[in-house]
Amino acid sequence: MVFTDDTEDALRAAVWLANSAEDPDTLVDIEDEKTFLQVFPYTGRVDGDTVELDDLRALRPRLRAMLLAPRDEMAAHVNAALAEVRLTPRLVRHGELDWHLHGLADERPLAERVLVETAMALIDVIRTDEGSRLTVCDDATCQAIALDLSRNRSKRYCSTSCANRNAVAAYRARRAAG
Repeated sequence: MVFTDDTEDALRAAVWLANSAEDPDTLVDIEDEKTFLQVFPYTGRVDGDTVELDDLRALRPRLRAMLLAPRDEMAAHVNAALAEVRLTPRLVRHGELDWHLHGLADERPLAERVLVETAMALIDVIRTDEGSRLTVCDDATCQAIALDLSRNRSKRYCSTSCANRNAVAAYRARRAAG
C-alpha cells in the first residue's frame, strides 16, 4: 500500500470524477451520479438532484488541475481549496473503514466534501513527494488521468481498455516487423 486506505479511496474517486469529463462524458445524469456513489460511497448528505449533479460536473476541471499539477502548484491548489471552507476535522470510523479523518461535517454539500477529501489526500501525495503517481494516460488517443498505486510504479494507462489497445498495437507492430 502506497498511502492509507482513505487517501487511496479519495484519489480514486477524484480521478474517476475528473476522467468522467473525458469523451464520452460518463457523468451526465442522476443515474451516473448514483453509479459514482456506489463505487465511491461518500457518507453524509447526498441530495441526488440536478443541483448536486451540476456541482459535481463543475468540479471536474478543478480536480483535474489539482491532480496533475506539479508539486508546488498542487500545494497551492490544496491550500486554496482548504481556505474556501470552514473545516471541521474529526476522526470517524464507518463501514469497513477503520479510523480516518473527515474534513467537513456530513451535512455539507457533496461536491464540497469531494473537494476537501481530494485536497486532504493530495496533502499525503505532496508530503511523500509521490506526485508522479498521477499522470496522463500513455495512450496517445487518451487524455484521462492514470493513478498508479502499484508498488513498482508500473501503471501507465488509465484503464484496461487503453492498456489492452496499446498491447495489441505493440504486438501487431512486432509481428509486422518480424
